[in-house]
Amino acid sequence: MKKRGARTGFTTGACSAAAARAAAIGLVTGKVPDRVDCLLPNGDRVKFSVIEGYCQGDRAHAVVIKDAGDDPDVTDKAHLTADLKILPGRPGQILLLGGKGVGTVTMAGLGLEINGPAINPVPRKNIRRNIKEAAASLLEESGIEVTISVPSGEKMARRTLNSRLGIIGGISILGTSGIVRPWSTAAFCTCVVQSIEVAANQGQETIVLTTGGRTEKCAMRELPELAPACFVQMGDFLKPAFDTLVARRIPHVIIGGMVGKLVKMAQGETITHAGRNPVNMELVADIAAAVGADDRICREIRQAKTARFATERLAQAGLQEAFLKALAERVITTLKQRYPGRFTLGVLVCDFEGNKLVEVSDA
Repeated sequence: MKKRGARTGFTTGACSAAAARAAAIGLVTGKVPDRVDCLLPNGDRVKFSVIEGYCQGDRAHAVVIKDAGDDPDVTDKAHLTADLKILPGRPGQILLLGGKGVGTVTMAGLGLEINGPAINPVPRKNIRRNIKEAAASLLEESGIEVTISVPSGEKMARRTLNSRLGIIGGISILGTSGIVRPWSTAAFCTCVVQSIEVAANQGQETIVLTTGGRTEKCAMRELPELAPACFVQMGDFLKPAFDTLVARRIPHVIIGGMVGKLVKMAQGETITHAGRNPVNMELVADIAAAVGADDRICREIRQAKTARFATERLAQAGLQEAFLKALAERVITTLKQRYPGRFTLGVLVCDFEGNKLVEVSDA
């Protein structure tokens, strides 16, 4: 039996893909199944219950309820709904739309189309892949329109920071692996601490703290000489991780992260969860100015909602690398002030696909 607080769940993206697959089966067979095997982005296949499903001519409808496991997620028990419609004469096309309760993107900086649905790239790909598997024969002659909706999504979104990010009218469809781990629970924090202690007990002298799966894969590629035990996904738990590093006298630390989390660290946050304090765009603009961004760019950055916007805007000005190096140096300065003389510290900045952008160290 899993310990209380450690039960995993499924992302909104995985549940949307499961609903879409069930509806696609309905288009092909004339009946939406009660249970459906869904391919997750991480390659696993998981069986989901379909609580509602029907077919009507060239349309099919299916609903999957999200189970967030032991993660205290505002979207737990959300009804992820997929409505599919056949598009005659458009073979192979899969048109993905956002319906009621799925947010609309209104600002740059999220890597999504303005005025499009807030369905992130990995869930988009996963939804399409499941439909292609389930309705391959149908797609040989026709296209399929897919509308993902969440009936209570607009209400749920009020408990998130979506509006600050320019996502209005609903929640985002998220998830890079399909699995929700209890990042926000005491159980996950305990796991972070224990992972560091295991590495220390093995005599490891370098610990690489990453903020998630993509940054961990990036760090592992860049640091192949380190043993697997050296890599610890700390998630949002910066302070417990660093307190443990100090207690165990680990001499060398590397952080692997993306720009948003790194800004949180630079501004002194000890918990970097998106639901905590927002990214300090004044700080981001100040760093941009320090590397040569002009007043107009800095003003745009101050008015933006995401650190990602800043990197994209600075890339246009040829200043992205300088900005990321300066940001990494600010992270090092902030953490070394909090833990003076305890360890050498490096920062590996990864892009949103998990590739290395820059690396800075005080060693």
